[in-house]
Amino acid sequence: MIQFRKLSITRGARRLIADADLQIHAGWRVGLTGANGSGKSTLFALLRGELQPELGDCTLPQSWRIASVAQETPALDTAAIDYVLDGDQELRTLQAALAAAGHEADGSRLAELHARFEDIGGYSAQARAAALLSGLGFAEPDHNRAVKTFSGGWRMRLNLAQALVSRADLLLLDEPTNHLDLDAVVWLERWLSGYRGTLLVVSHDREFLDGCVTHIAHIENSELKLHTGNYSAFEEARAARLASQQALFEKQQRVIAHMEAYVERFRAQATKARQAQSRLKALARLERIAAAHVDTPFTFSFPPPEKSPNTLILLEKVSCTYGERTVLSDVDMQLLPGARIGLLGANGAGKSTLMKLLAGGATPAAGRRSEGRGLAIGYFAQHQLEQLRGDESPLQHLQREEPATREQDLRDYLGGFDFRGGMAEAKVENFSGGEKSRLALALLIRRRPNLLLLDEPTNHLDLEMRQALTAALAEYEGSLVLVSHDRALLRAVCNDFLLVADGRVEPFDGSVDDYIEWLATRRNAAMTGAGNGDKAKRRESRESAAAERQARLAARRPLAKESAALEKDLARWQQEKQTLDSRLADPALYASGDGSAARELGAQQQALAAAIENAELRWLEIQEALEAIGEA
Repeated sequence: MIQFRKLSITRGARRLIADADLQIHAGWRVGLTGANGSGKSTLFALLRGELQPELGDCTLPQSWRIASVAQETPALDTAAIDYVLDGDQELRTLQAALAAAGHEADGSRLAELHARFEDIGGYSAQARAAALLSGLGFAEPDHNRAVKTFSGGWRMRLNLAQALVSRADLLLLDEPTNHLDLDAVVWLERWLSGYRGTLLVVSHDREFLDGCVTHIAHIENSELKLHTGNYSAFEEARAARLASQQALFEKQQRVIAHMEAYVERFRAQATKARQAQSRLKALARLERIAAAHVDTPFTFSFPPPEKSPNTLILLEKVSCTYGERTVLSDVDMQLLPGARIGLLGANGAGKSTLMKLLAGGATPAAGRRSEGRGLAIGYFAQHQLEQLRGDESPLQHLQREEPATREQDLRDYLGGFDFRGGMAEAKVENFSGGEKSRLALALLIRRRPNLLLLDEPTNHLDLEMRQALTAALAEYEGSLVLVSHDRALLRAVCNDFLLVADGRVEPFDGSVDDYIEWLATRRNAAMTGAGNGDKAKRRESRESAAAERQARLAARRPLAKESAALEKDLARWQQEKQTLDSRLADPALYASGDGSAARELGAQQQALAAAIENAELRWLEIQEALEAIGEA
């Protein structure tokens, strides 16, 4: 297990974590949460042995293998699947040793190596790596492509797959969903929910955390505290603590009214029934979790937009190409005032291309794009962050756009995005990704667009900012088109969905949950259609896993039996000792002046205390042994 004793960590002059005392047991899956800059990544560096605590101790078993996602990917000629398998260091060592032993013709050594190779699932390693790549969105032909041919985002997926294949005892994942689409997020969530090692994951996606963790370790005001349950359970507990703050009620009423109005308007229409039910769920979630964010530093809303044209944007038979590949073809789309559309589809399907077409940033290869007079677009995408001026401050960015506005008014506005005091005057080049995203959103909102085009707006935003953005978008009176892998955001702000797949853009008649079911059906069909050639490998993998489970069961059975017997004995002995303690504390025992009875009881008390101490020590040894074996 991992143990922190009076642990304190500082960065520069700032204390990040102070006097932390907690234990994380083997097999726990822990979500590490807290505001940006609170010390989450620093804690990961500590666990990797890259820094030492200022005070206190951080201990974990020396034999544990630790894996995390590499931040850099060299431009290698190595095939993607081989690069992923490099993450399993023991596998690669055994493969090299097997090759060497084969040349030496050492029969006993060769048998020993083959036995260990089978123990670690070496014969199914290629299939496991291929399954990871497919789950993370790589098409089968891409498995043998050179690493250097992939873009930065796809290389990060390769690094994630390399960490997942490692069979680590401790897996550290820092924002693993940032470079994933919704399809891959859902797959990763399910994969991690079955992870048998110990997991620590930093994420600002509440639904992802709900689906894969058993505990939450939260950093707030330099305190690191462990909570049992998923993120929703943590939020509810925190909400109960903060519920006395009456300002919560007034702050949330407009958001709730907006969502209730939608439900009342559309729940009776068959075509909108699923969206209405999804909105009801989002409403329930919003009312439940909002109290946990009552002390958020973010307070902003979208000002009423200028009047919208009758048709915002019209796409007629539009096609778009990338090189020689046709990304989208024959797209017909009419955006009307009040539209609140979510785009669904895998990475590479054309969602971002469609957003660029709508924004006027891409030229159609065929067809026609037209827009209504008076259209004011607010377009947010990750490349917008590169257009921020690094040598200017947030205040200077606003002053350049609004030279006639009072400085204090601009400062008040920036304060709603937590750019207060010195932060309003700090150079953007020193900002984190989350701070740049907040500034880009602040500048966009200030322009009062009547159409918002948001392509993954929550990347790099912490949970507090995501909640504030969700609430602001729920109140927004204009139209919007949204691409996001944040299911909570999609549920809360979108009335309709479009599916971008196979070069087409079609209405999707359903909710986010329906889309997840559609994905599962599509994935199962693809696996079935892959042919029967992999059946033997899958059977071999299942048989190997079953044998491994049986071995663990055999090892656990006598230890579990002894543990149960010790627990029964301890309960009986502790009750007997309490009785002896009470008798020895009774003055009547000593009234006769004969001390023989007291001496006899005292000897019994000492014997029981020694037995209890020995049994407790043995019980702890058994628990450590059971942890080392793992769950059956």
